[in-house]
Amino acid sequence: MKRSVALLEVLLLLTFISKASWAVGGSSPCKLISPLEVRPHSVSITEFGAVGDGATLNTKAFQNAIFYLQSFADKGGAQLFVPAGRWLTGSFELISHLTLLLDKKAVILGSENSSHWPVDDPLPSYGRGRELPGGRHRSLIHGHNLTDVIITGDNGTIDGQGSVWWNWFRNQSLNYTRPHLVEMRNSTGVVISNLTFLNSPFWTIHPVYCSRVLVQNVTILAPLDSPNTDGIDPDSSDDVCIEDCYISTGDDIIAIKSGWDEYGISYARPSSNITIRRVAGVAGLGAGLAIGSEMSGGVSIVHAEDLQFFNSSNGIRIKTAPGRGGYIRNVYISNVTMTDVKIAIRITGQYGEHPDEFYDPNALPIVDMITIKDVVGTNIGRAGLLEGIEGDNFLNICLSNITLTVTKKSPWNCSFIQGYSSLVSPRTCELLSESIYPRHSSDCYLLSSHLQSPGRNISACVPG
Repeated sequence: MKRSVALLEVLLLLTFISKASWAVGGSSPCKLISPLEVRPHSVSITEFGAVGDGATLNTKAFQNAIFYLQSFADKGGAQLFVPAGRWLTGSFELISHLTLLLDKKAVILGSENSSHWPVDDPLPSYGRGRELPGGRHRSLIHGHNLTDVIITGDNGTIDGQGSVWWNWFRNQSLNYTRPHLVEMRNSTGVVISNLTFLNSPFWTIHPVYCSRVLVQNVTILAPLDSPNTDGIDPDSSDDVCIEDCYISTGDDIIAIKSGWDEYGISYARPSSNITIRRVAGVAGLGAGLAIGSEMSGGVSIVHAEDLQFFNSSNGIRIKTAPGRGGYIRNVYISNVTMTDVKIAIRITGQYGEHPDEFYDPNALPIVDMITIKDVVGTNIGRAGLLEGIEGDNFLNICLSNITLTVTKKSPWNCSFIQGYSSLVSPRTCELLSESIYPRHSSDCYLLSSHLQSPGRNISACVPG
């Protein structure tokens, strides 16, 4: 019964989101990416011997179908159709100018046999697997050096069957880092839309070293106690648009990354021009919107608006540490509703974990020009826990028009930060007590004196 009620809430929320009307910034990458590409050639996976009984392994069928379609890449591209059924498979790779299209009753199932997920070399910006030294298992659906790739469907499903991986992780019996559900690497023009993703072994959707990425109208679900099942993690990627999504997982709903310590510093591929809008969900042990902790290549120009987080450990979180280097700057987050969140706004300057002993502890991150405005929160444990790094203050943290109903007697705890605030309740910490207006609006990213009391229109998206 509880599961049915939860599903109904998700459907109602998505209905509200789809009917809302929103303004879009002129520089948004959402305008640069087309979600639809008509392909002149199409085949069904059944033409290559696939059996949708949930038991027959179809890895070869997917591989053979995609190999066949490669001949159409320079003839307008091709489409691989997955009809109704339960299609068990190991990892398979996509090609350029391809649409992977799922029927609304199609389910692609990840094999529970780890040997069906090959092991790849570490990402150069990480230097090793994120969880273990050495390589990492390849994602279920994988692409490398591709152009113009679409993964879509009439709300078809991609299910990683991740529980076996979560158990291996908890038992410390893994030899390599767990796989993502979908990873696109070094690719341009990637669209992922109109699908449901379930039970990823690790992070769910991971565009890394990519440009022009659209993730639109997807639902991502995993148990709230599942380890590190982030929803969408743009990583060292630019011109990324994430919109109209519902995500409920065991970790961060969205986490923006750009490499790990000395490897991320050396690779030097930032994440930039990231637009996130109309996203709602539940972050079990993570945050609704996170930046970091792997941000050593830099993160900048992040615009996030119209966000709703429920029953989560953190609402908005920035994670970094000495040794990361890099920067997080020019971040603008607005129109946020939080309900039953333990910490609404959290900045952590001592988020440990390093890839090896070769990182430079003197590589200090720059955190500057972070604007958070128009936030409403109900049943919030603590308003803010904002902790910079001694000798490396985080600068120009600007909070505007924030109203939180807080249960803790000391709602704010701040150290080694500098910034400003206006119209914040409960009253913010002394380090941010100086008003934004009129003197400091130019110190705050995308704030100016005429934006003191912007209109709000988020109530229509909150289920009653």
